[in-house]
Amino acid sequence: MTAALHKEGGAVVVPIKKPVVAPDSPDALTDAERRAVASFDAREKKRTPLPSFKVKMGASVEGVPHAQVSIDHADVMAGYILQSEAIKSESFAFYDGITQALATLATKGGVTQPKALNFGMAIVAGINPRDQLETMLATQMAAVHMATLTFARRLQGSETIEQQDSNGRTFNKLARTFASQVEALKRYRSKGEQRVIVERVTVERGGQAIVGNVAHGGGEVQENGR
Repeated sequence: MTAALHKEGGAVVVPIKKPVVAPDSPDALTDAERRAVASFDAREKKRTPLPSFKVKMGASVEGVPHAQVSIDHADVMAGYILQSEAIKSESFAFYDGITQALATLATKGGVTQPKALNFGMAIVAGINPRDQLETMLATQMAAVHMATLTFARRLQGSETIEQQDSNGRTFNKLARTFASQVEALKRYRSKGEQRVIVERVTVERGGQAIVGNVAHGGGEVQENGR
């Protein structure tokens, strides 16, 4: 496997290439590994296909680098529909706004990074939004998560107390914001759900049903402490 190297935060990063073939011999796998592979295959079959983006940097416009972002699919319309379904977009305007926002997040030094763009889209789709509002929240979560990773790297590379304090404060704020976003998504998804809890149902002599905490004492029936 050959892969180009690039520097990130002073370290040399080797891009990971996605495997394109299954293990040569299933017999080489343990039972636990075969179960994991089967579980992955089952999830893969249920998952909505998510085409990737490809990016081509064009000529600068008024000194600003221009990125041409397109869908990496043989049928571009089908690719657009699949991506729109994954993020529950109801219009091209909404889809375009979300993808533009993700492309901006994926741009460093004037160059839009296709891996970062596809990572952002995968985060949004992986949250499995049910409507456009959830998609907007998922996009914000992707932005906060990516920023959190950036400041985690900066915190690790801090060389002074001041840098450590500044990067640490920002990292903590971002981590707390992400946790709040998760809670907000949970609350939104639980709206309208009604929960009926029956602690105990007892039918007493005479056919009267009592629902609630029932205690017996002194020959009398006491319901809910009365």
